[in-house]
Amino acid sequence: MKRSYISALLLTIGLAAPLQAAIYSAPKGDNRLIGFPLEHRVEAGQTLDQIAQMYNMGFLALAAANPEVDPLLPAPGTILQLPTQMLLPDVPHKGVVINVAELRLYYFDSDNQRIHVFPIGIGVIGRETPIGLTKVSQKRKNPTWTPTETTRRNHFAETGEHMPRTFPAGPDNPLGHRAMRLGFGNGEYLIHGTNQDFGIGMRVSAGCIRLRPNDIESLFDMVKLGEQVRVINEPIKLAQVQGEWLIEVHEPLSGEVELSRDQKQLAFSSALAKQLEQADADPVRLQQALDGQQGMPMRIR
Repeated sequence: MKRSYISALLLTIGLAAPLQAAIYSAPKGDNRLIGFPLEHRVEAGQTLDQIAQMYNMGFLALAAANPEVDPLLPAPGTILQLPTQMLLPDVPHKGVVINVAELRLYYFDSDNQRIHVFPIGIGVIGRETPIGLTKVSQKRKNPTWTPTETTRRNHFAETGEHMPRTFPAGPDNPLGHRAMRLGFGNGEYLIHGTNQDFGIGMRVSAGCIRLRPNDIESLFDMVKLGEQVRVINEPIKLAQVQGEWLIEVHEPLSGEVELSRDQKQLAFSSALAKQLEQADADPVRLQQALDGQQGMPMRIR
């Protein structure tokens, strides 16, 4: 592949510079495939977490795409598959769409026919990010944070230290420098930034959706007050693209207790089962995708 073409692909998906949101052109018609498959050659001393931050993707997403690679000490020269190609969720492409199963947030910029994709942190087991349709009810720059009593109790149980009742705006505020309140519940769920260097692309929050500082700033500027936010939990995405059936499978989230990957069960909705029947998938390829759960589109017919 020519160098100029590779550079064009990097620019198209926003990977020309590190820590910038991936930006994709909206596909035509009912096509749901976006992006291009890319690779990264590991350099000496690099970890998967560092590489994930370089391309602004989640750590677990990169690890899932490369299951045979040591995440802490990948061998120099190893070629990593980057999860820079994906199927859009099978929901209306409007406003903000968050798929907790793939630990990604999509923003559909209909005015410019672009799709911005961000890695996110979501709620831990027992403090899950709620599923459903809501909207942005408030936007705040340099927010203060008042943790819930449950959050304070959990913090004390884990650390033996009392958490402050209020965190002022500034570098020590866990919400970072931007926050958008959602209409779920009593308004306790936010899309916000962070003052930590870890946790993006993982289950780390008390139910909020957490973004890297640069990402929340970009998203904050694009999202309007009252904009629709749809949160889904869909580990399997299936679509027909130019006559081929593609499936993208992510490891499902644990429920009430943490389970190993082998203990988790992928659930098939009746609609998804009907689509698979229509696809007449190659059983070997389908099973490989379901077993691998690498979070990248795979051809099954």
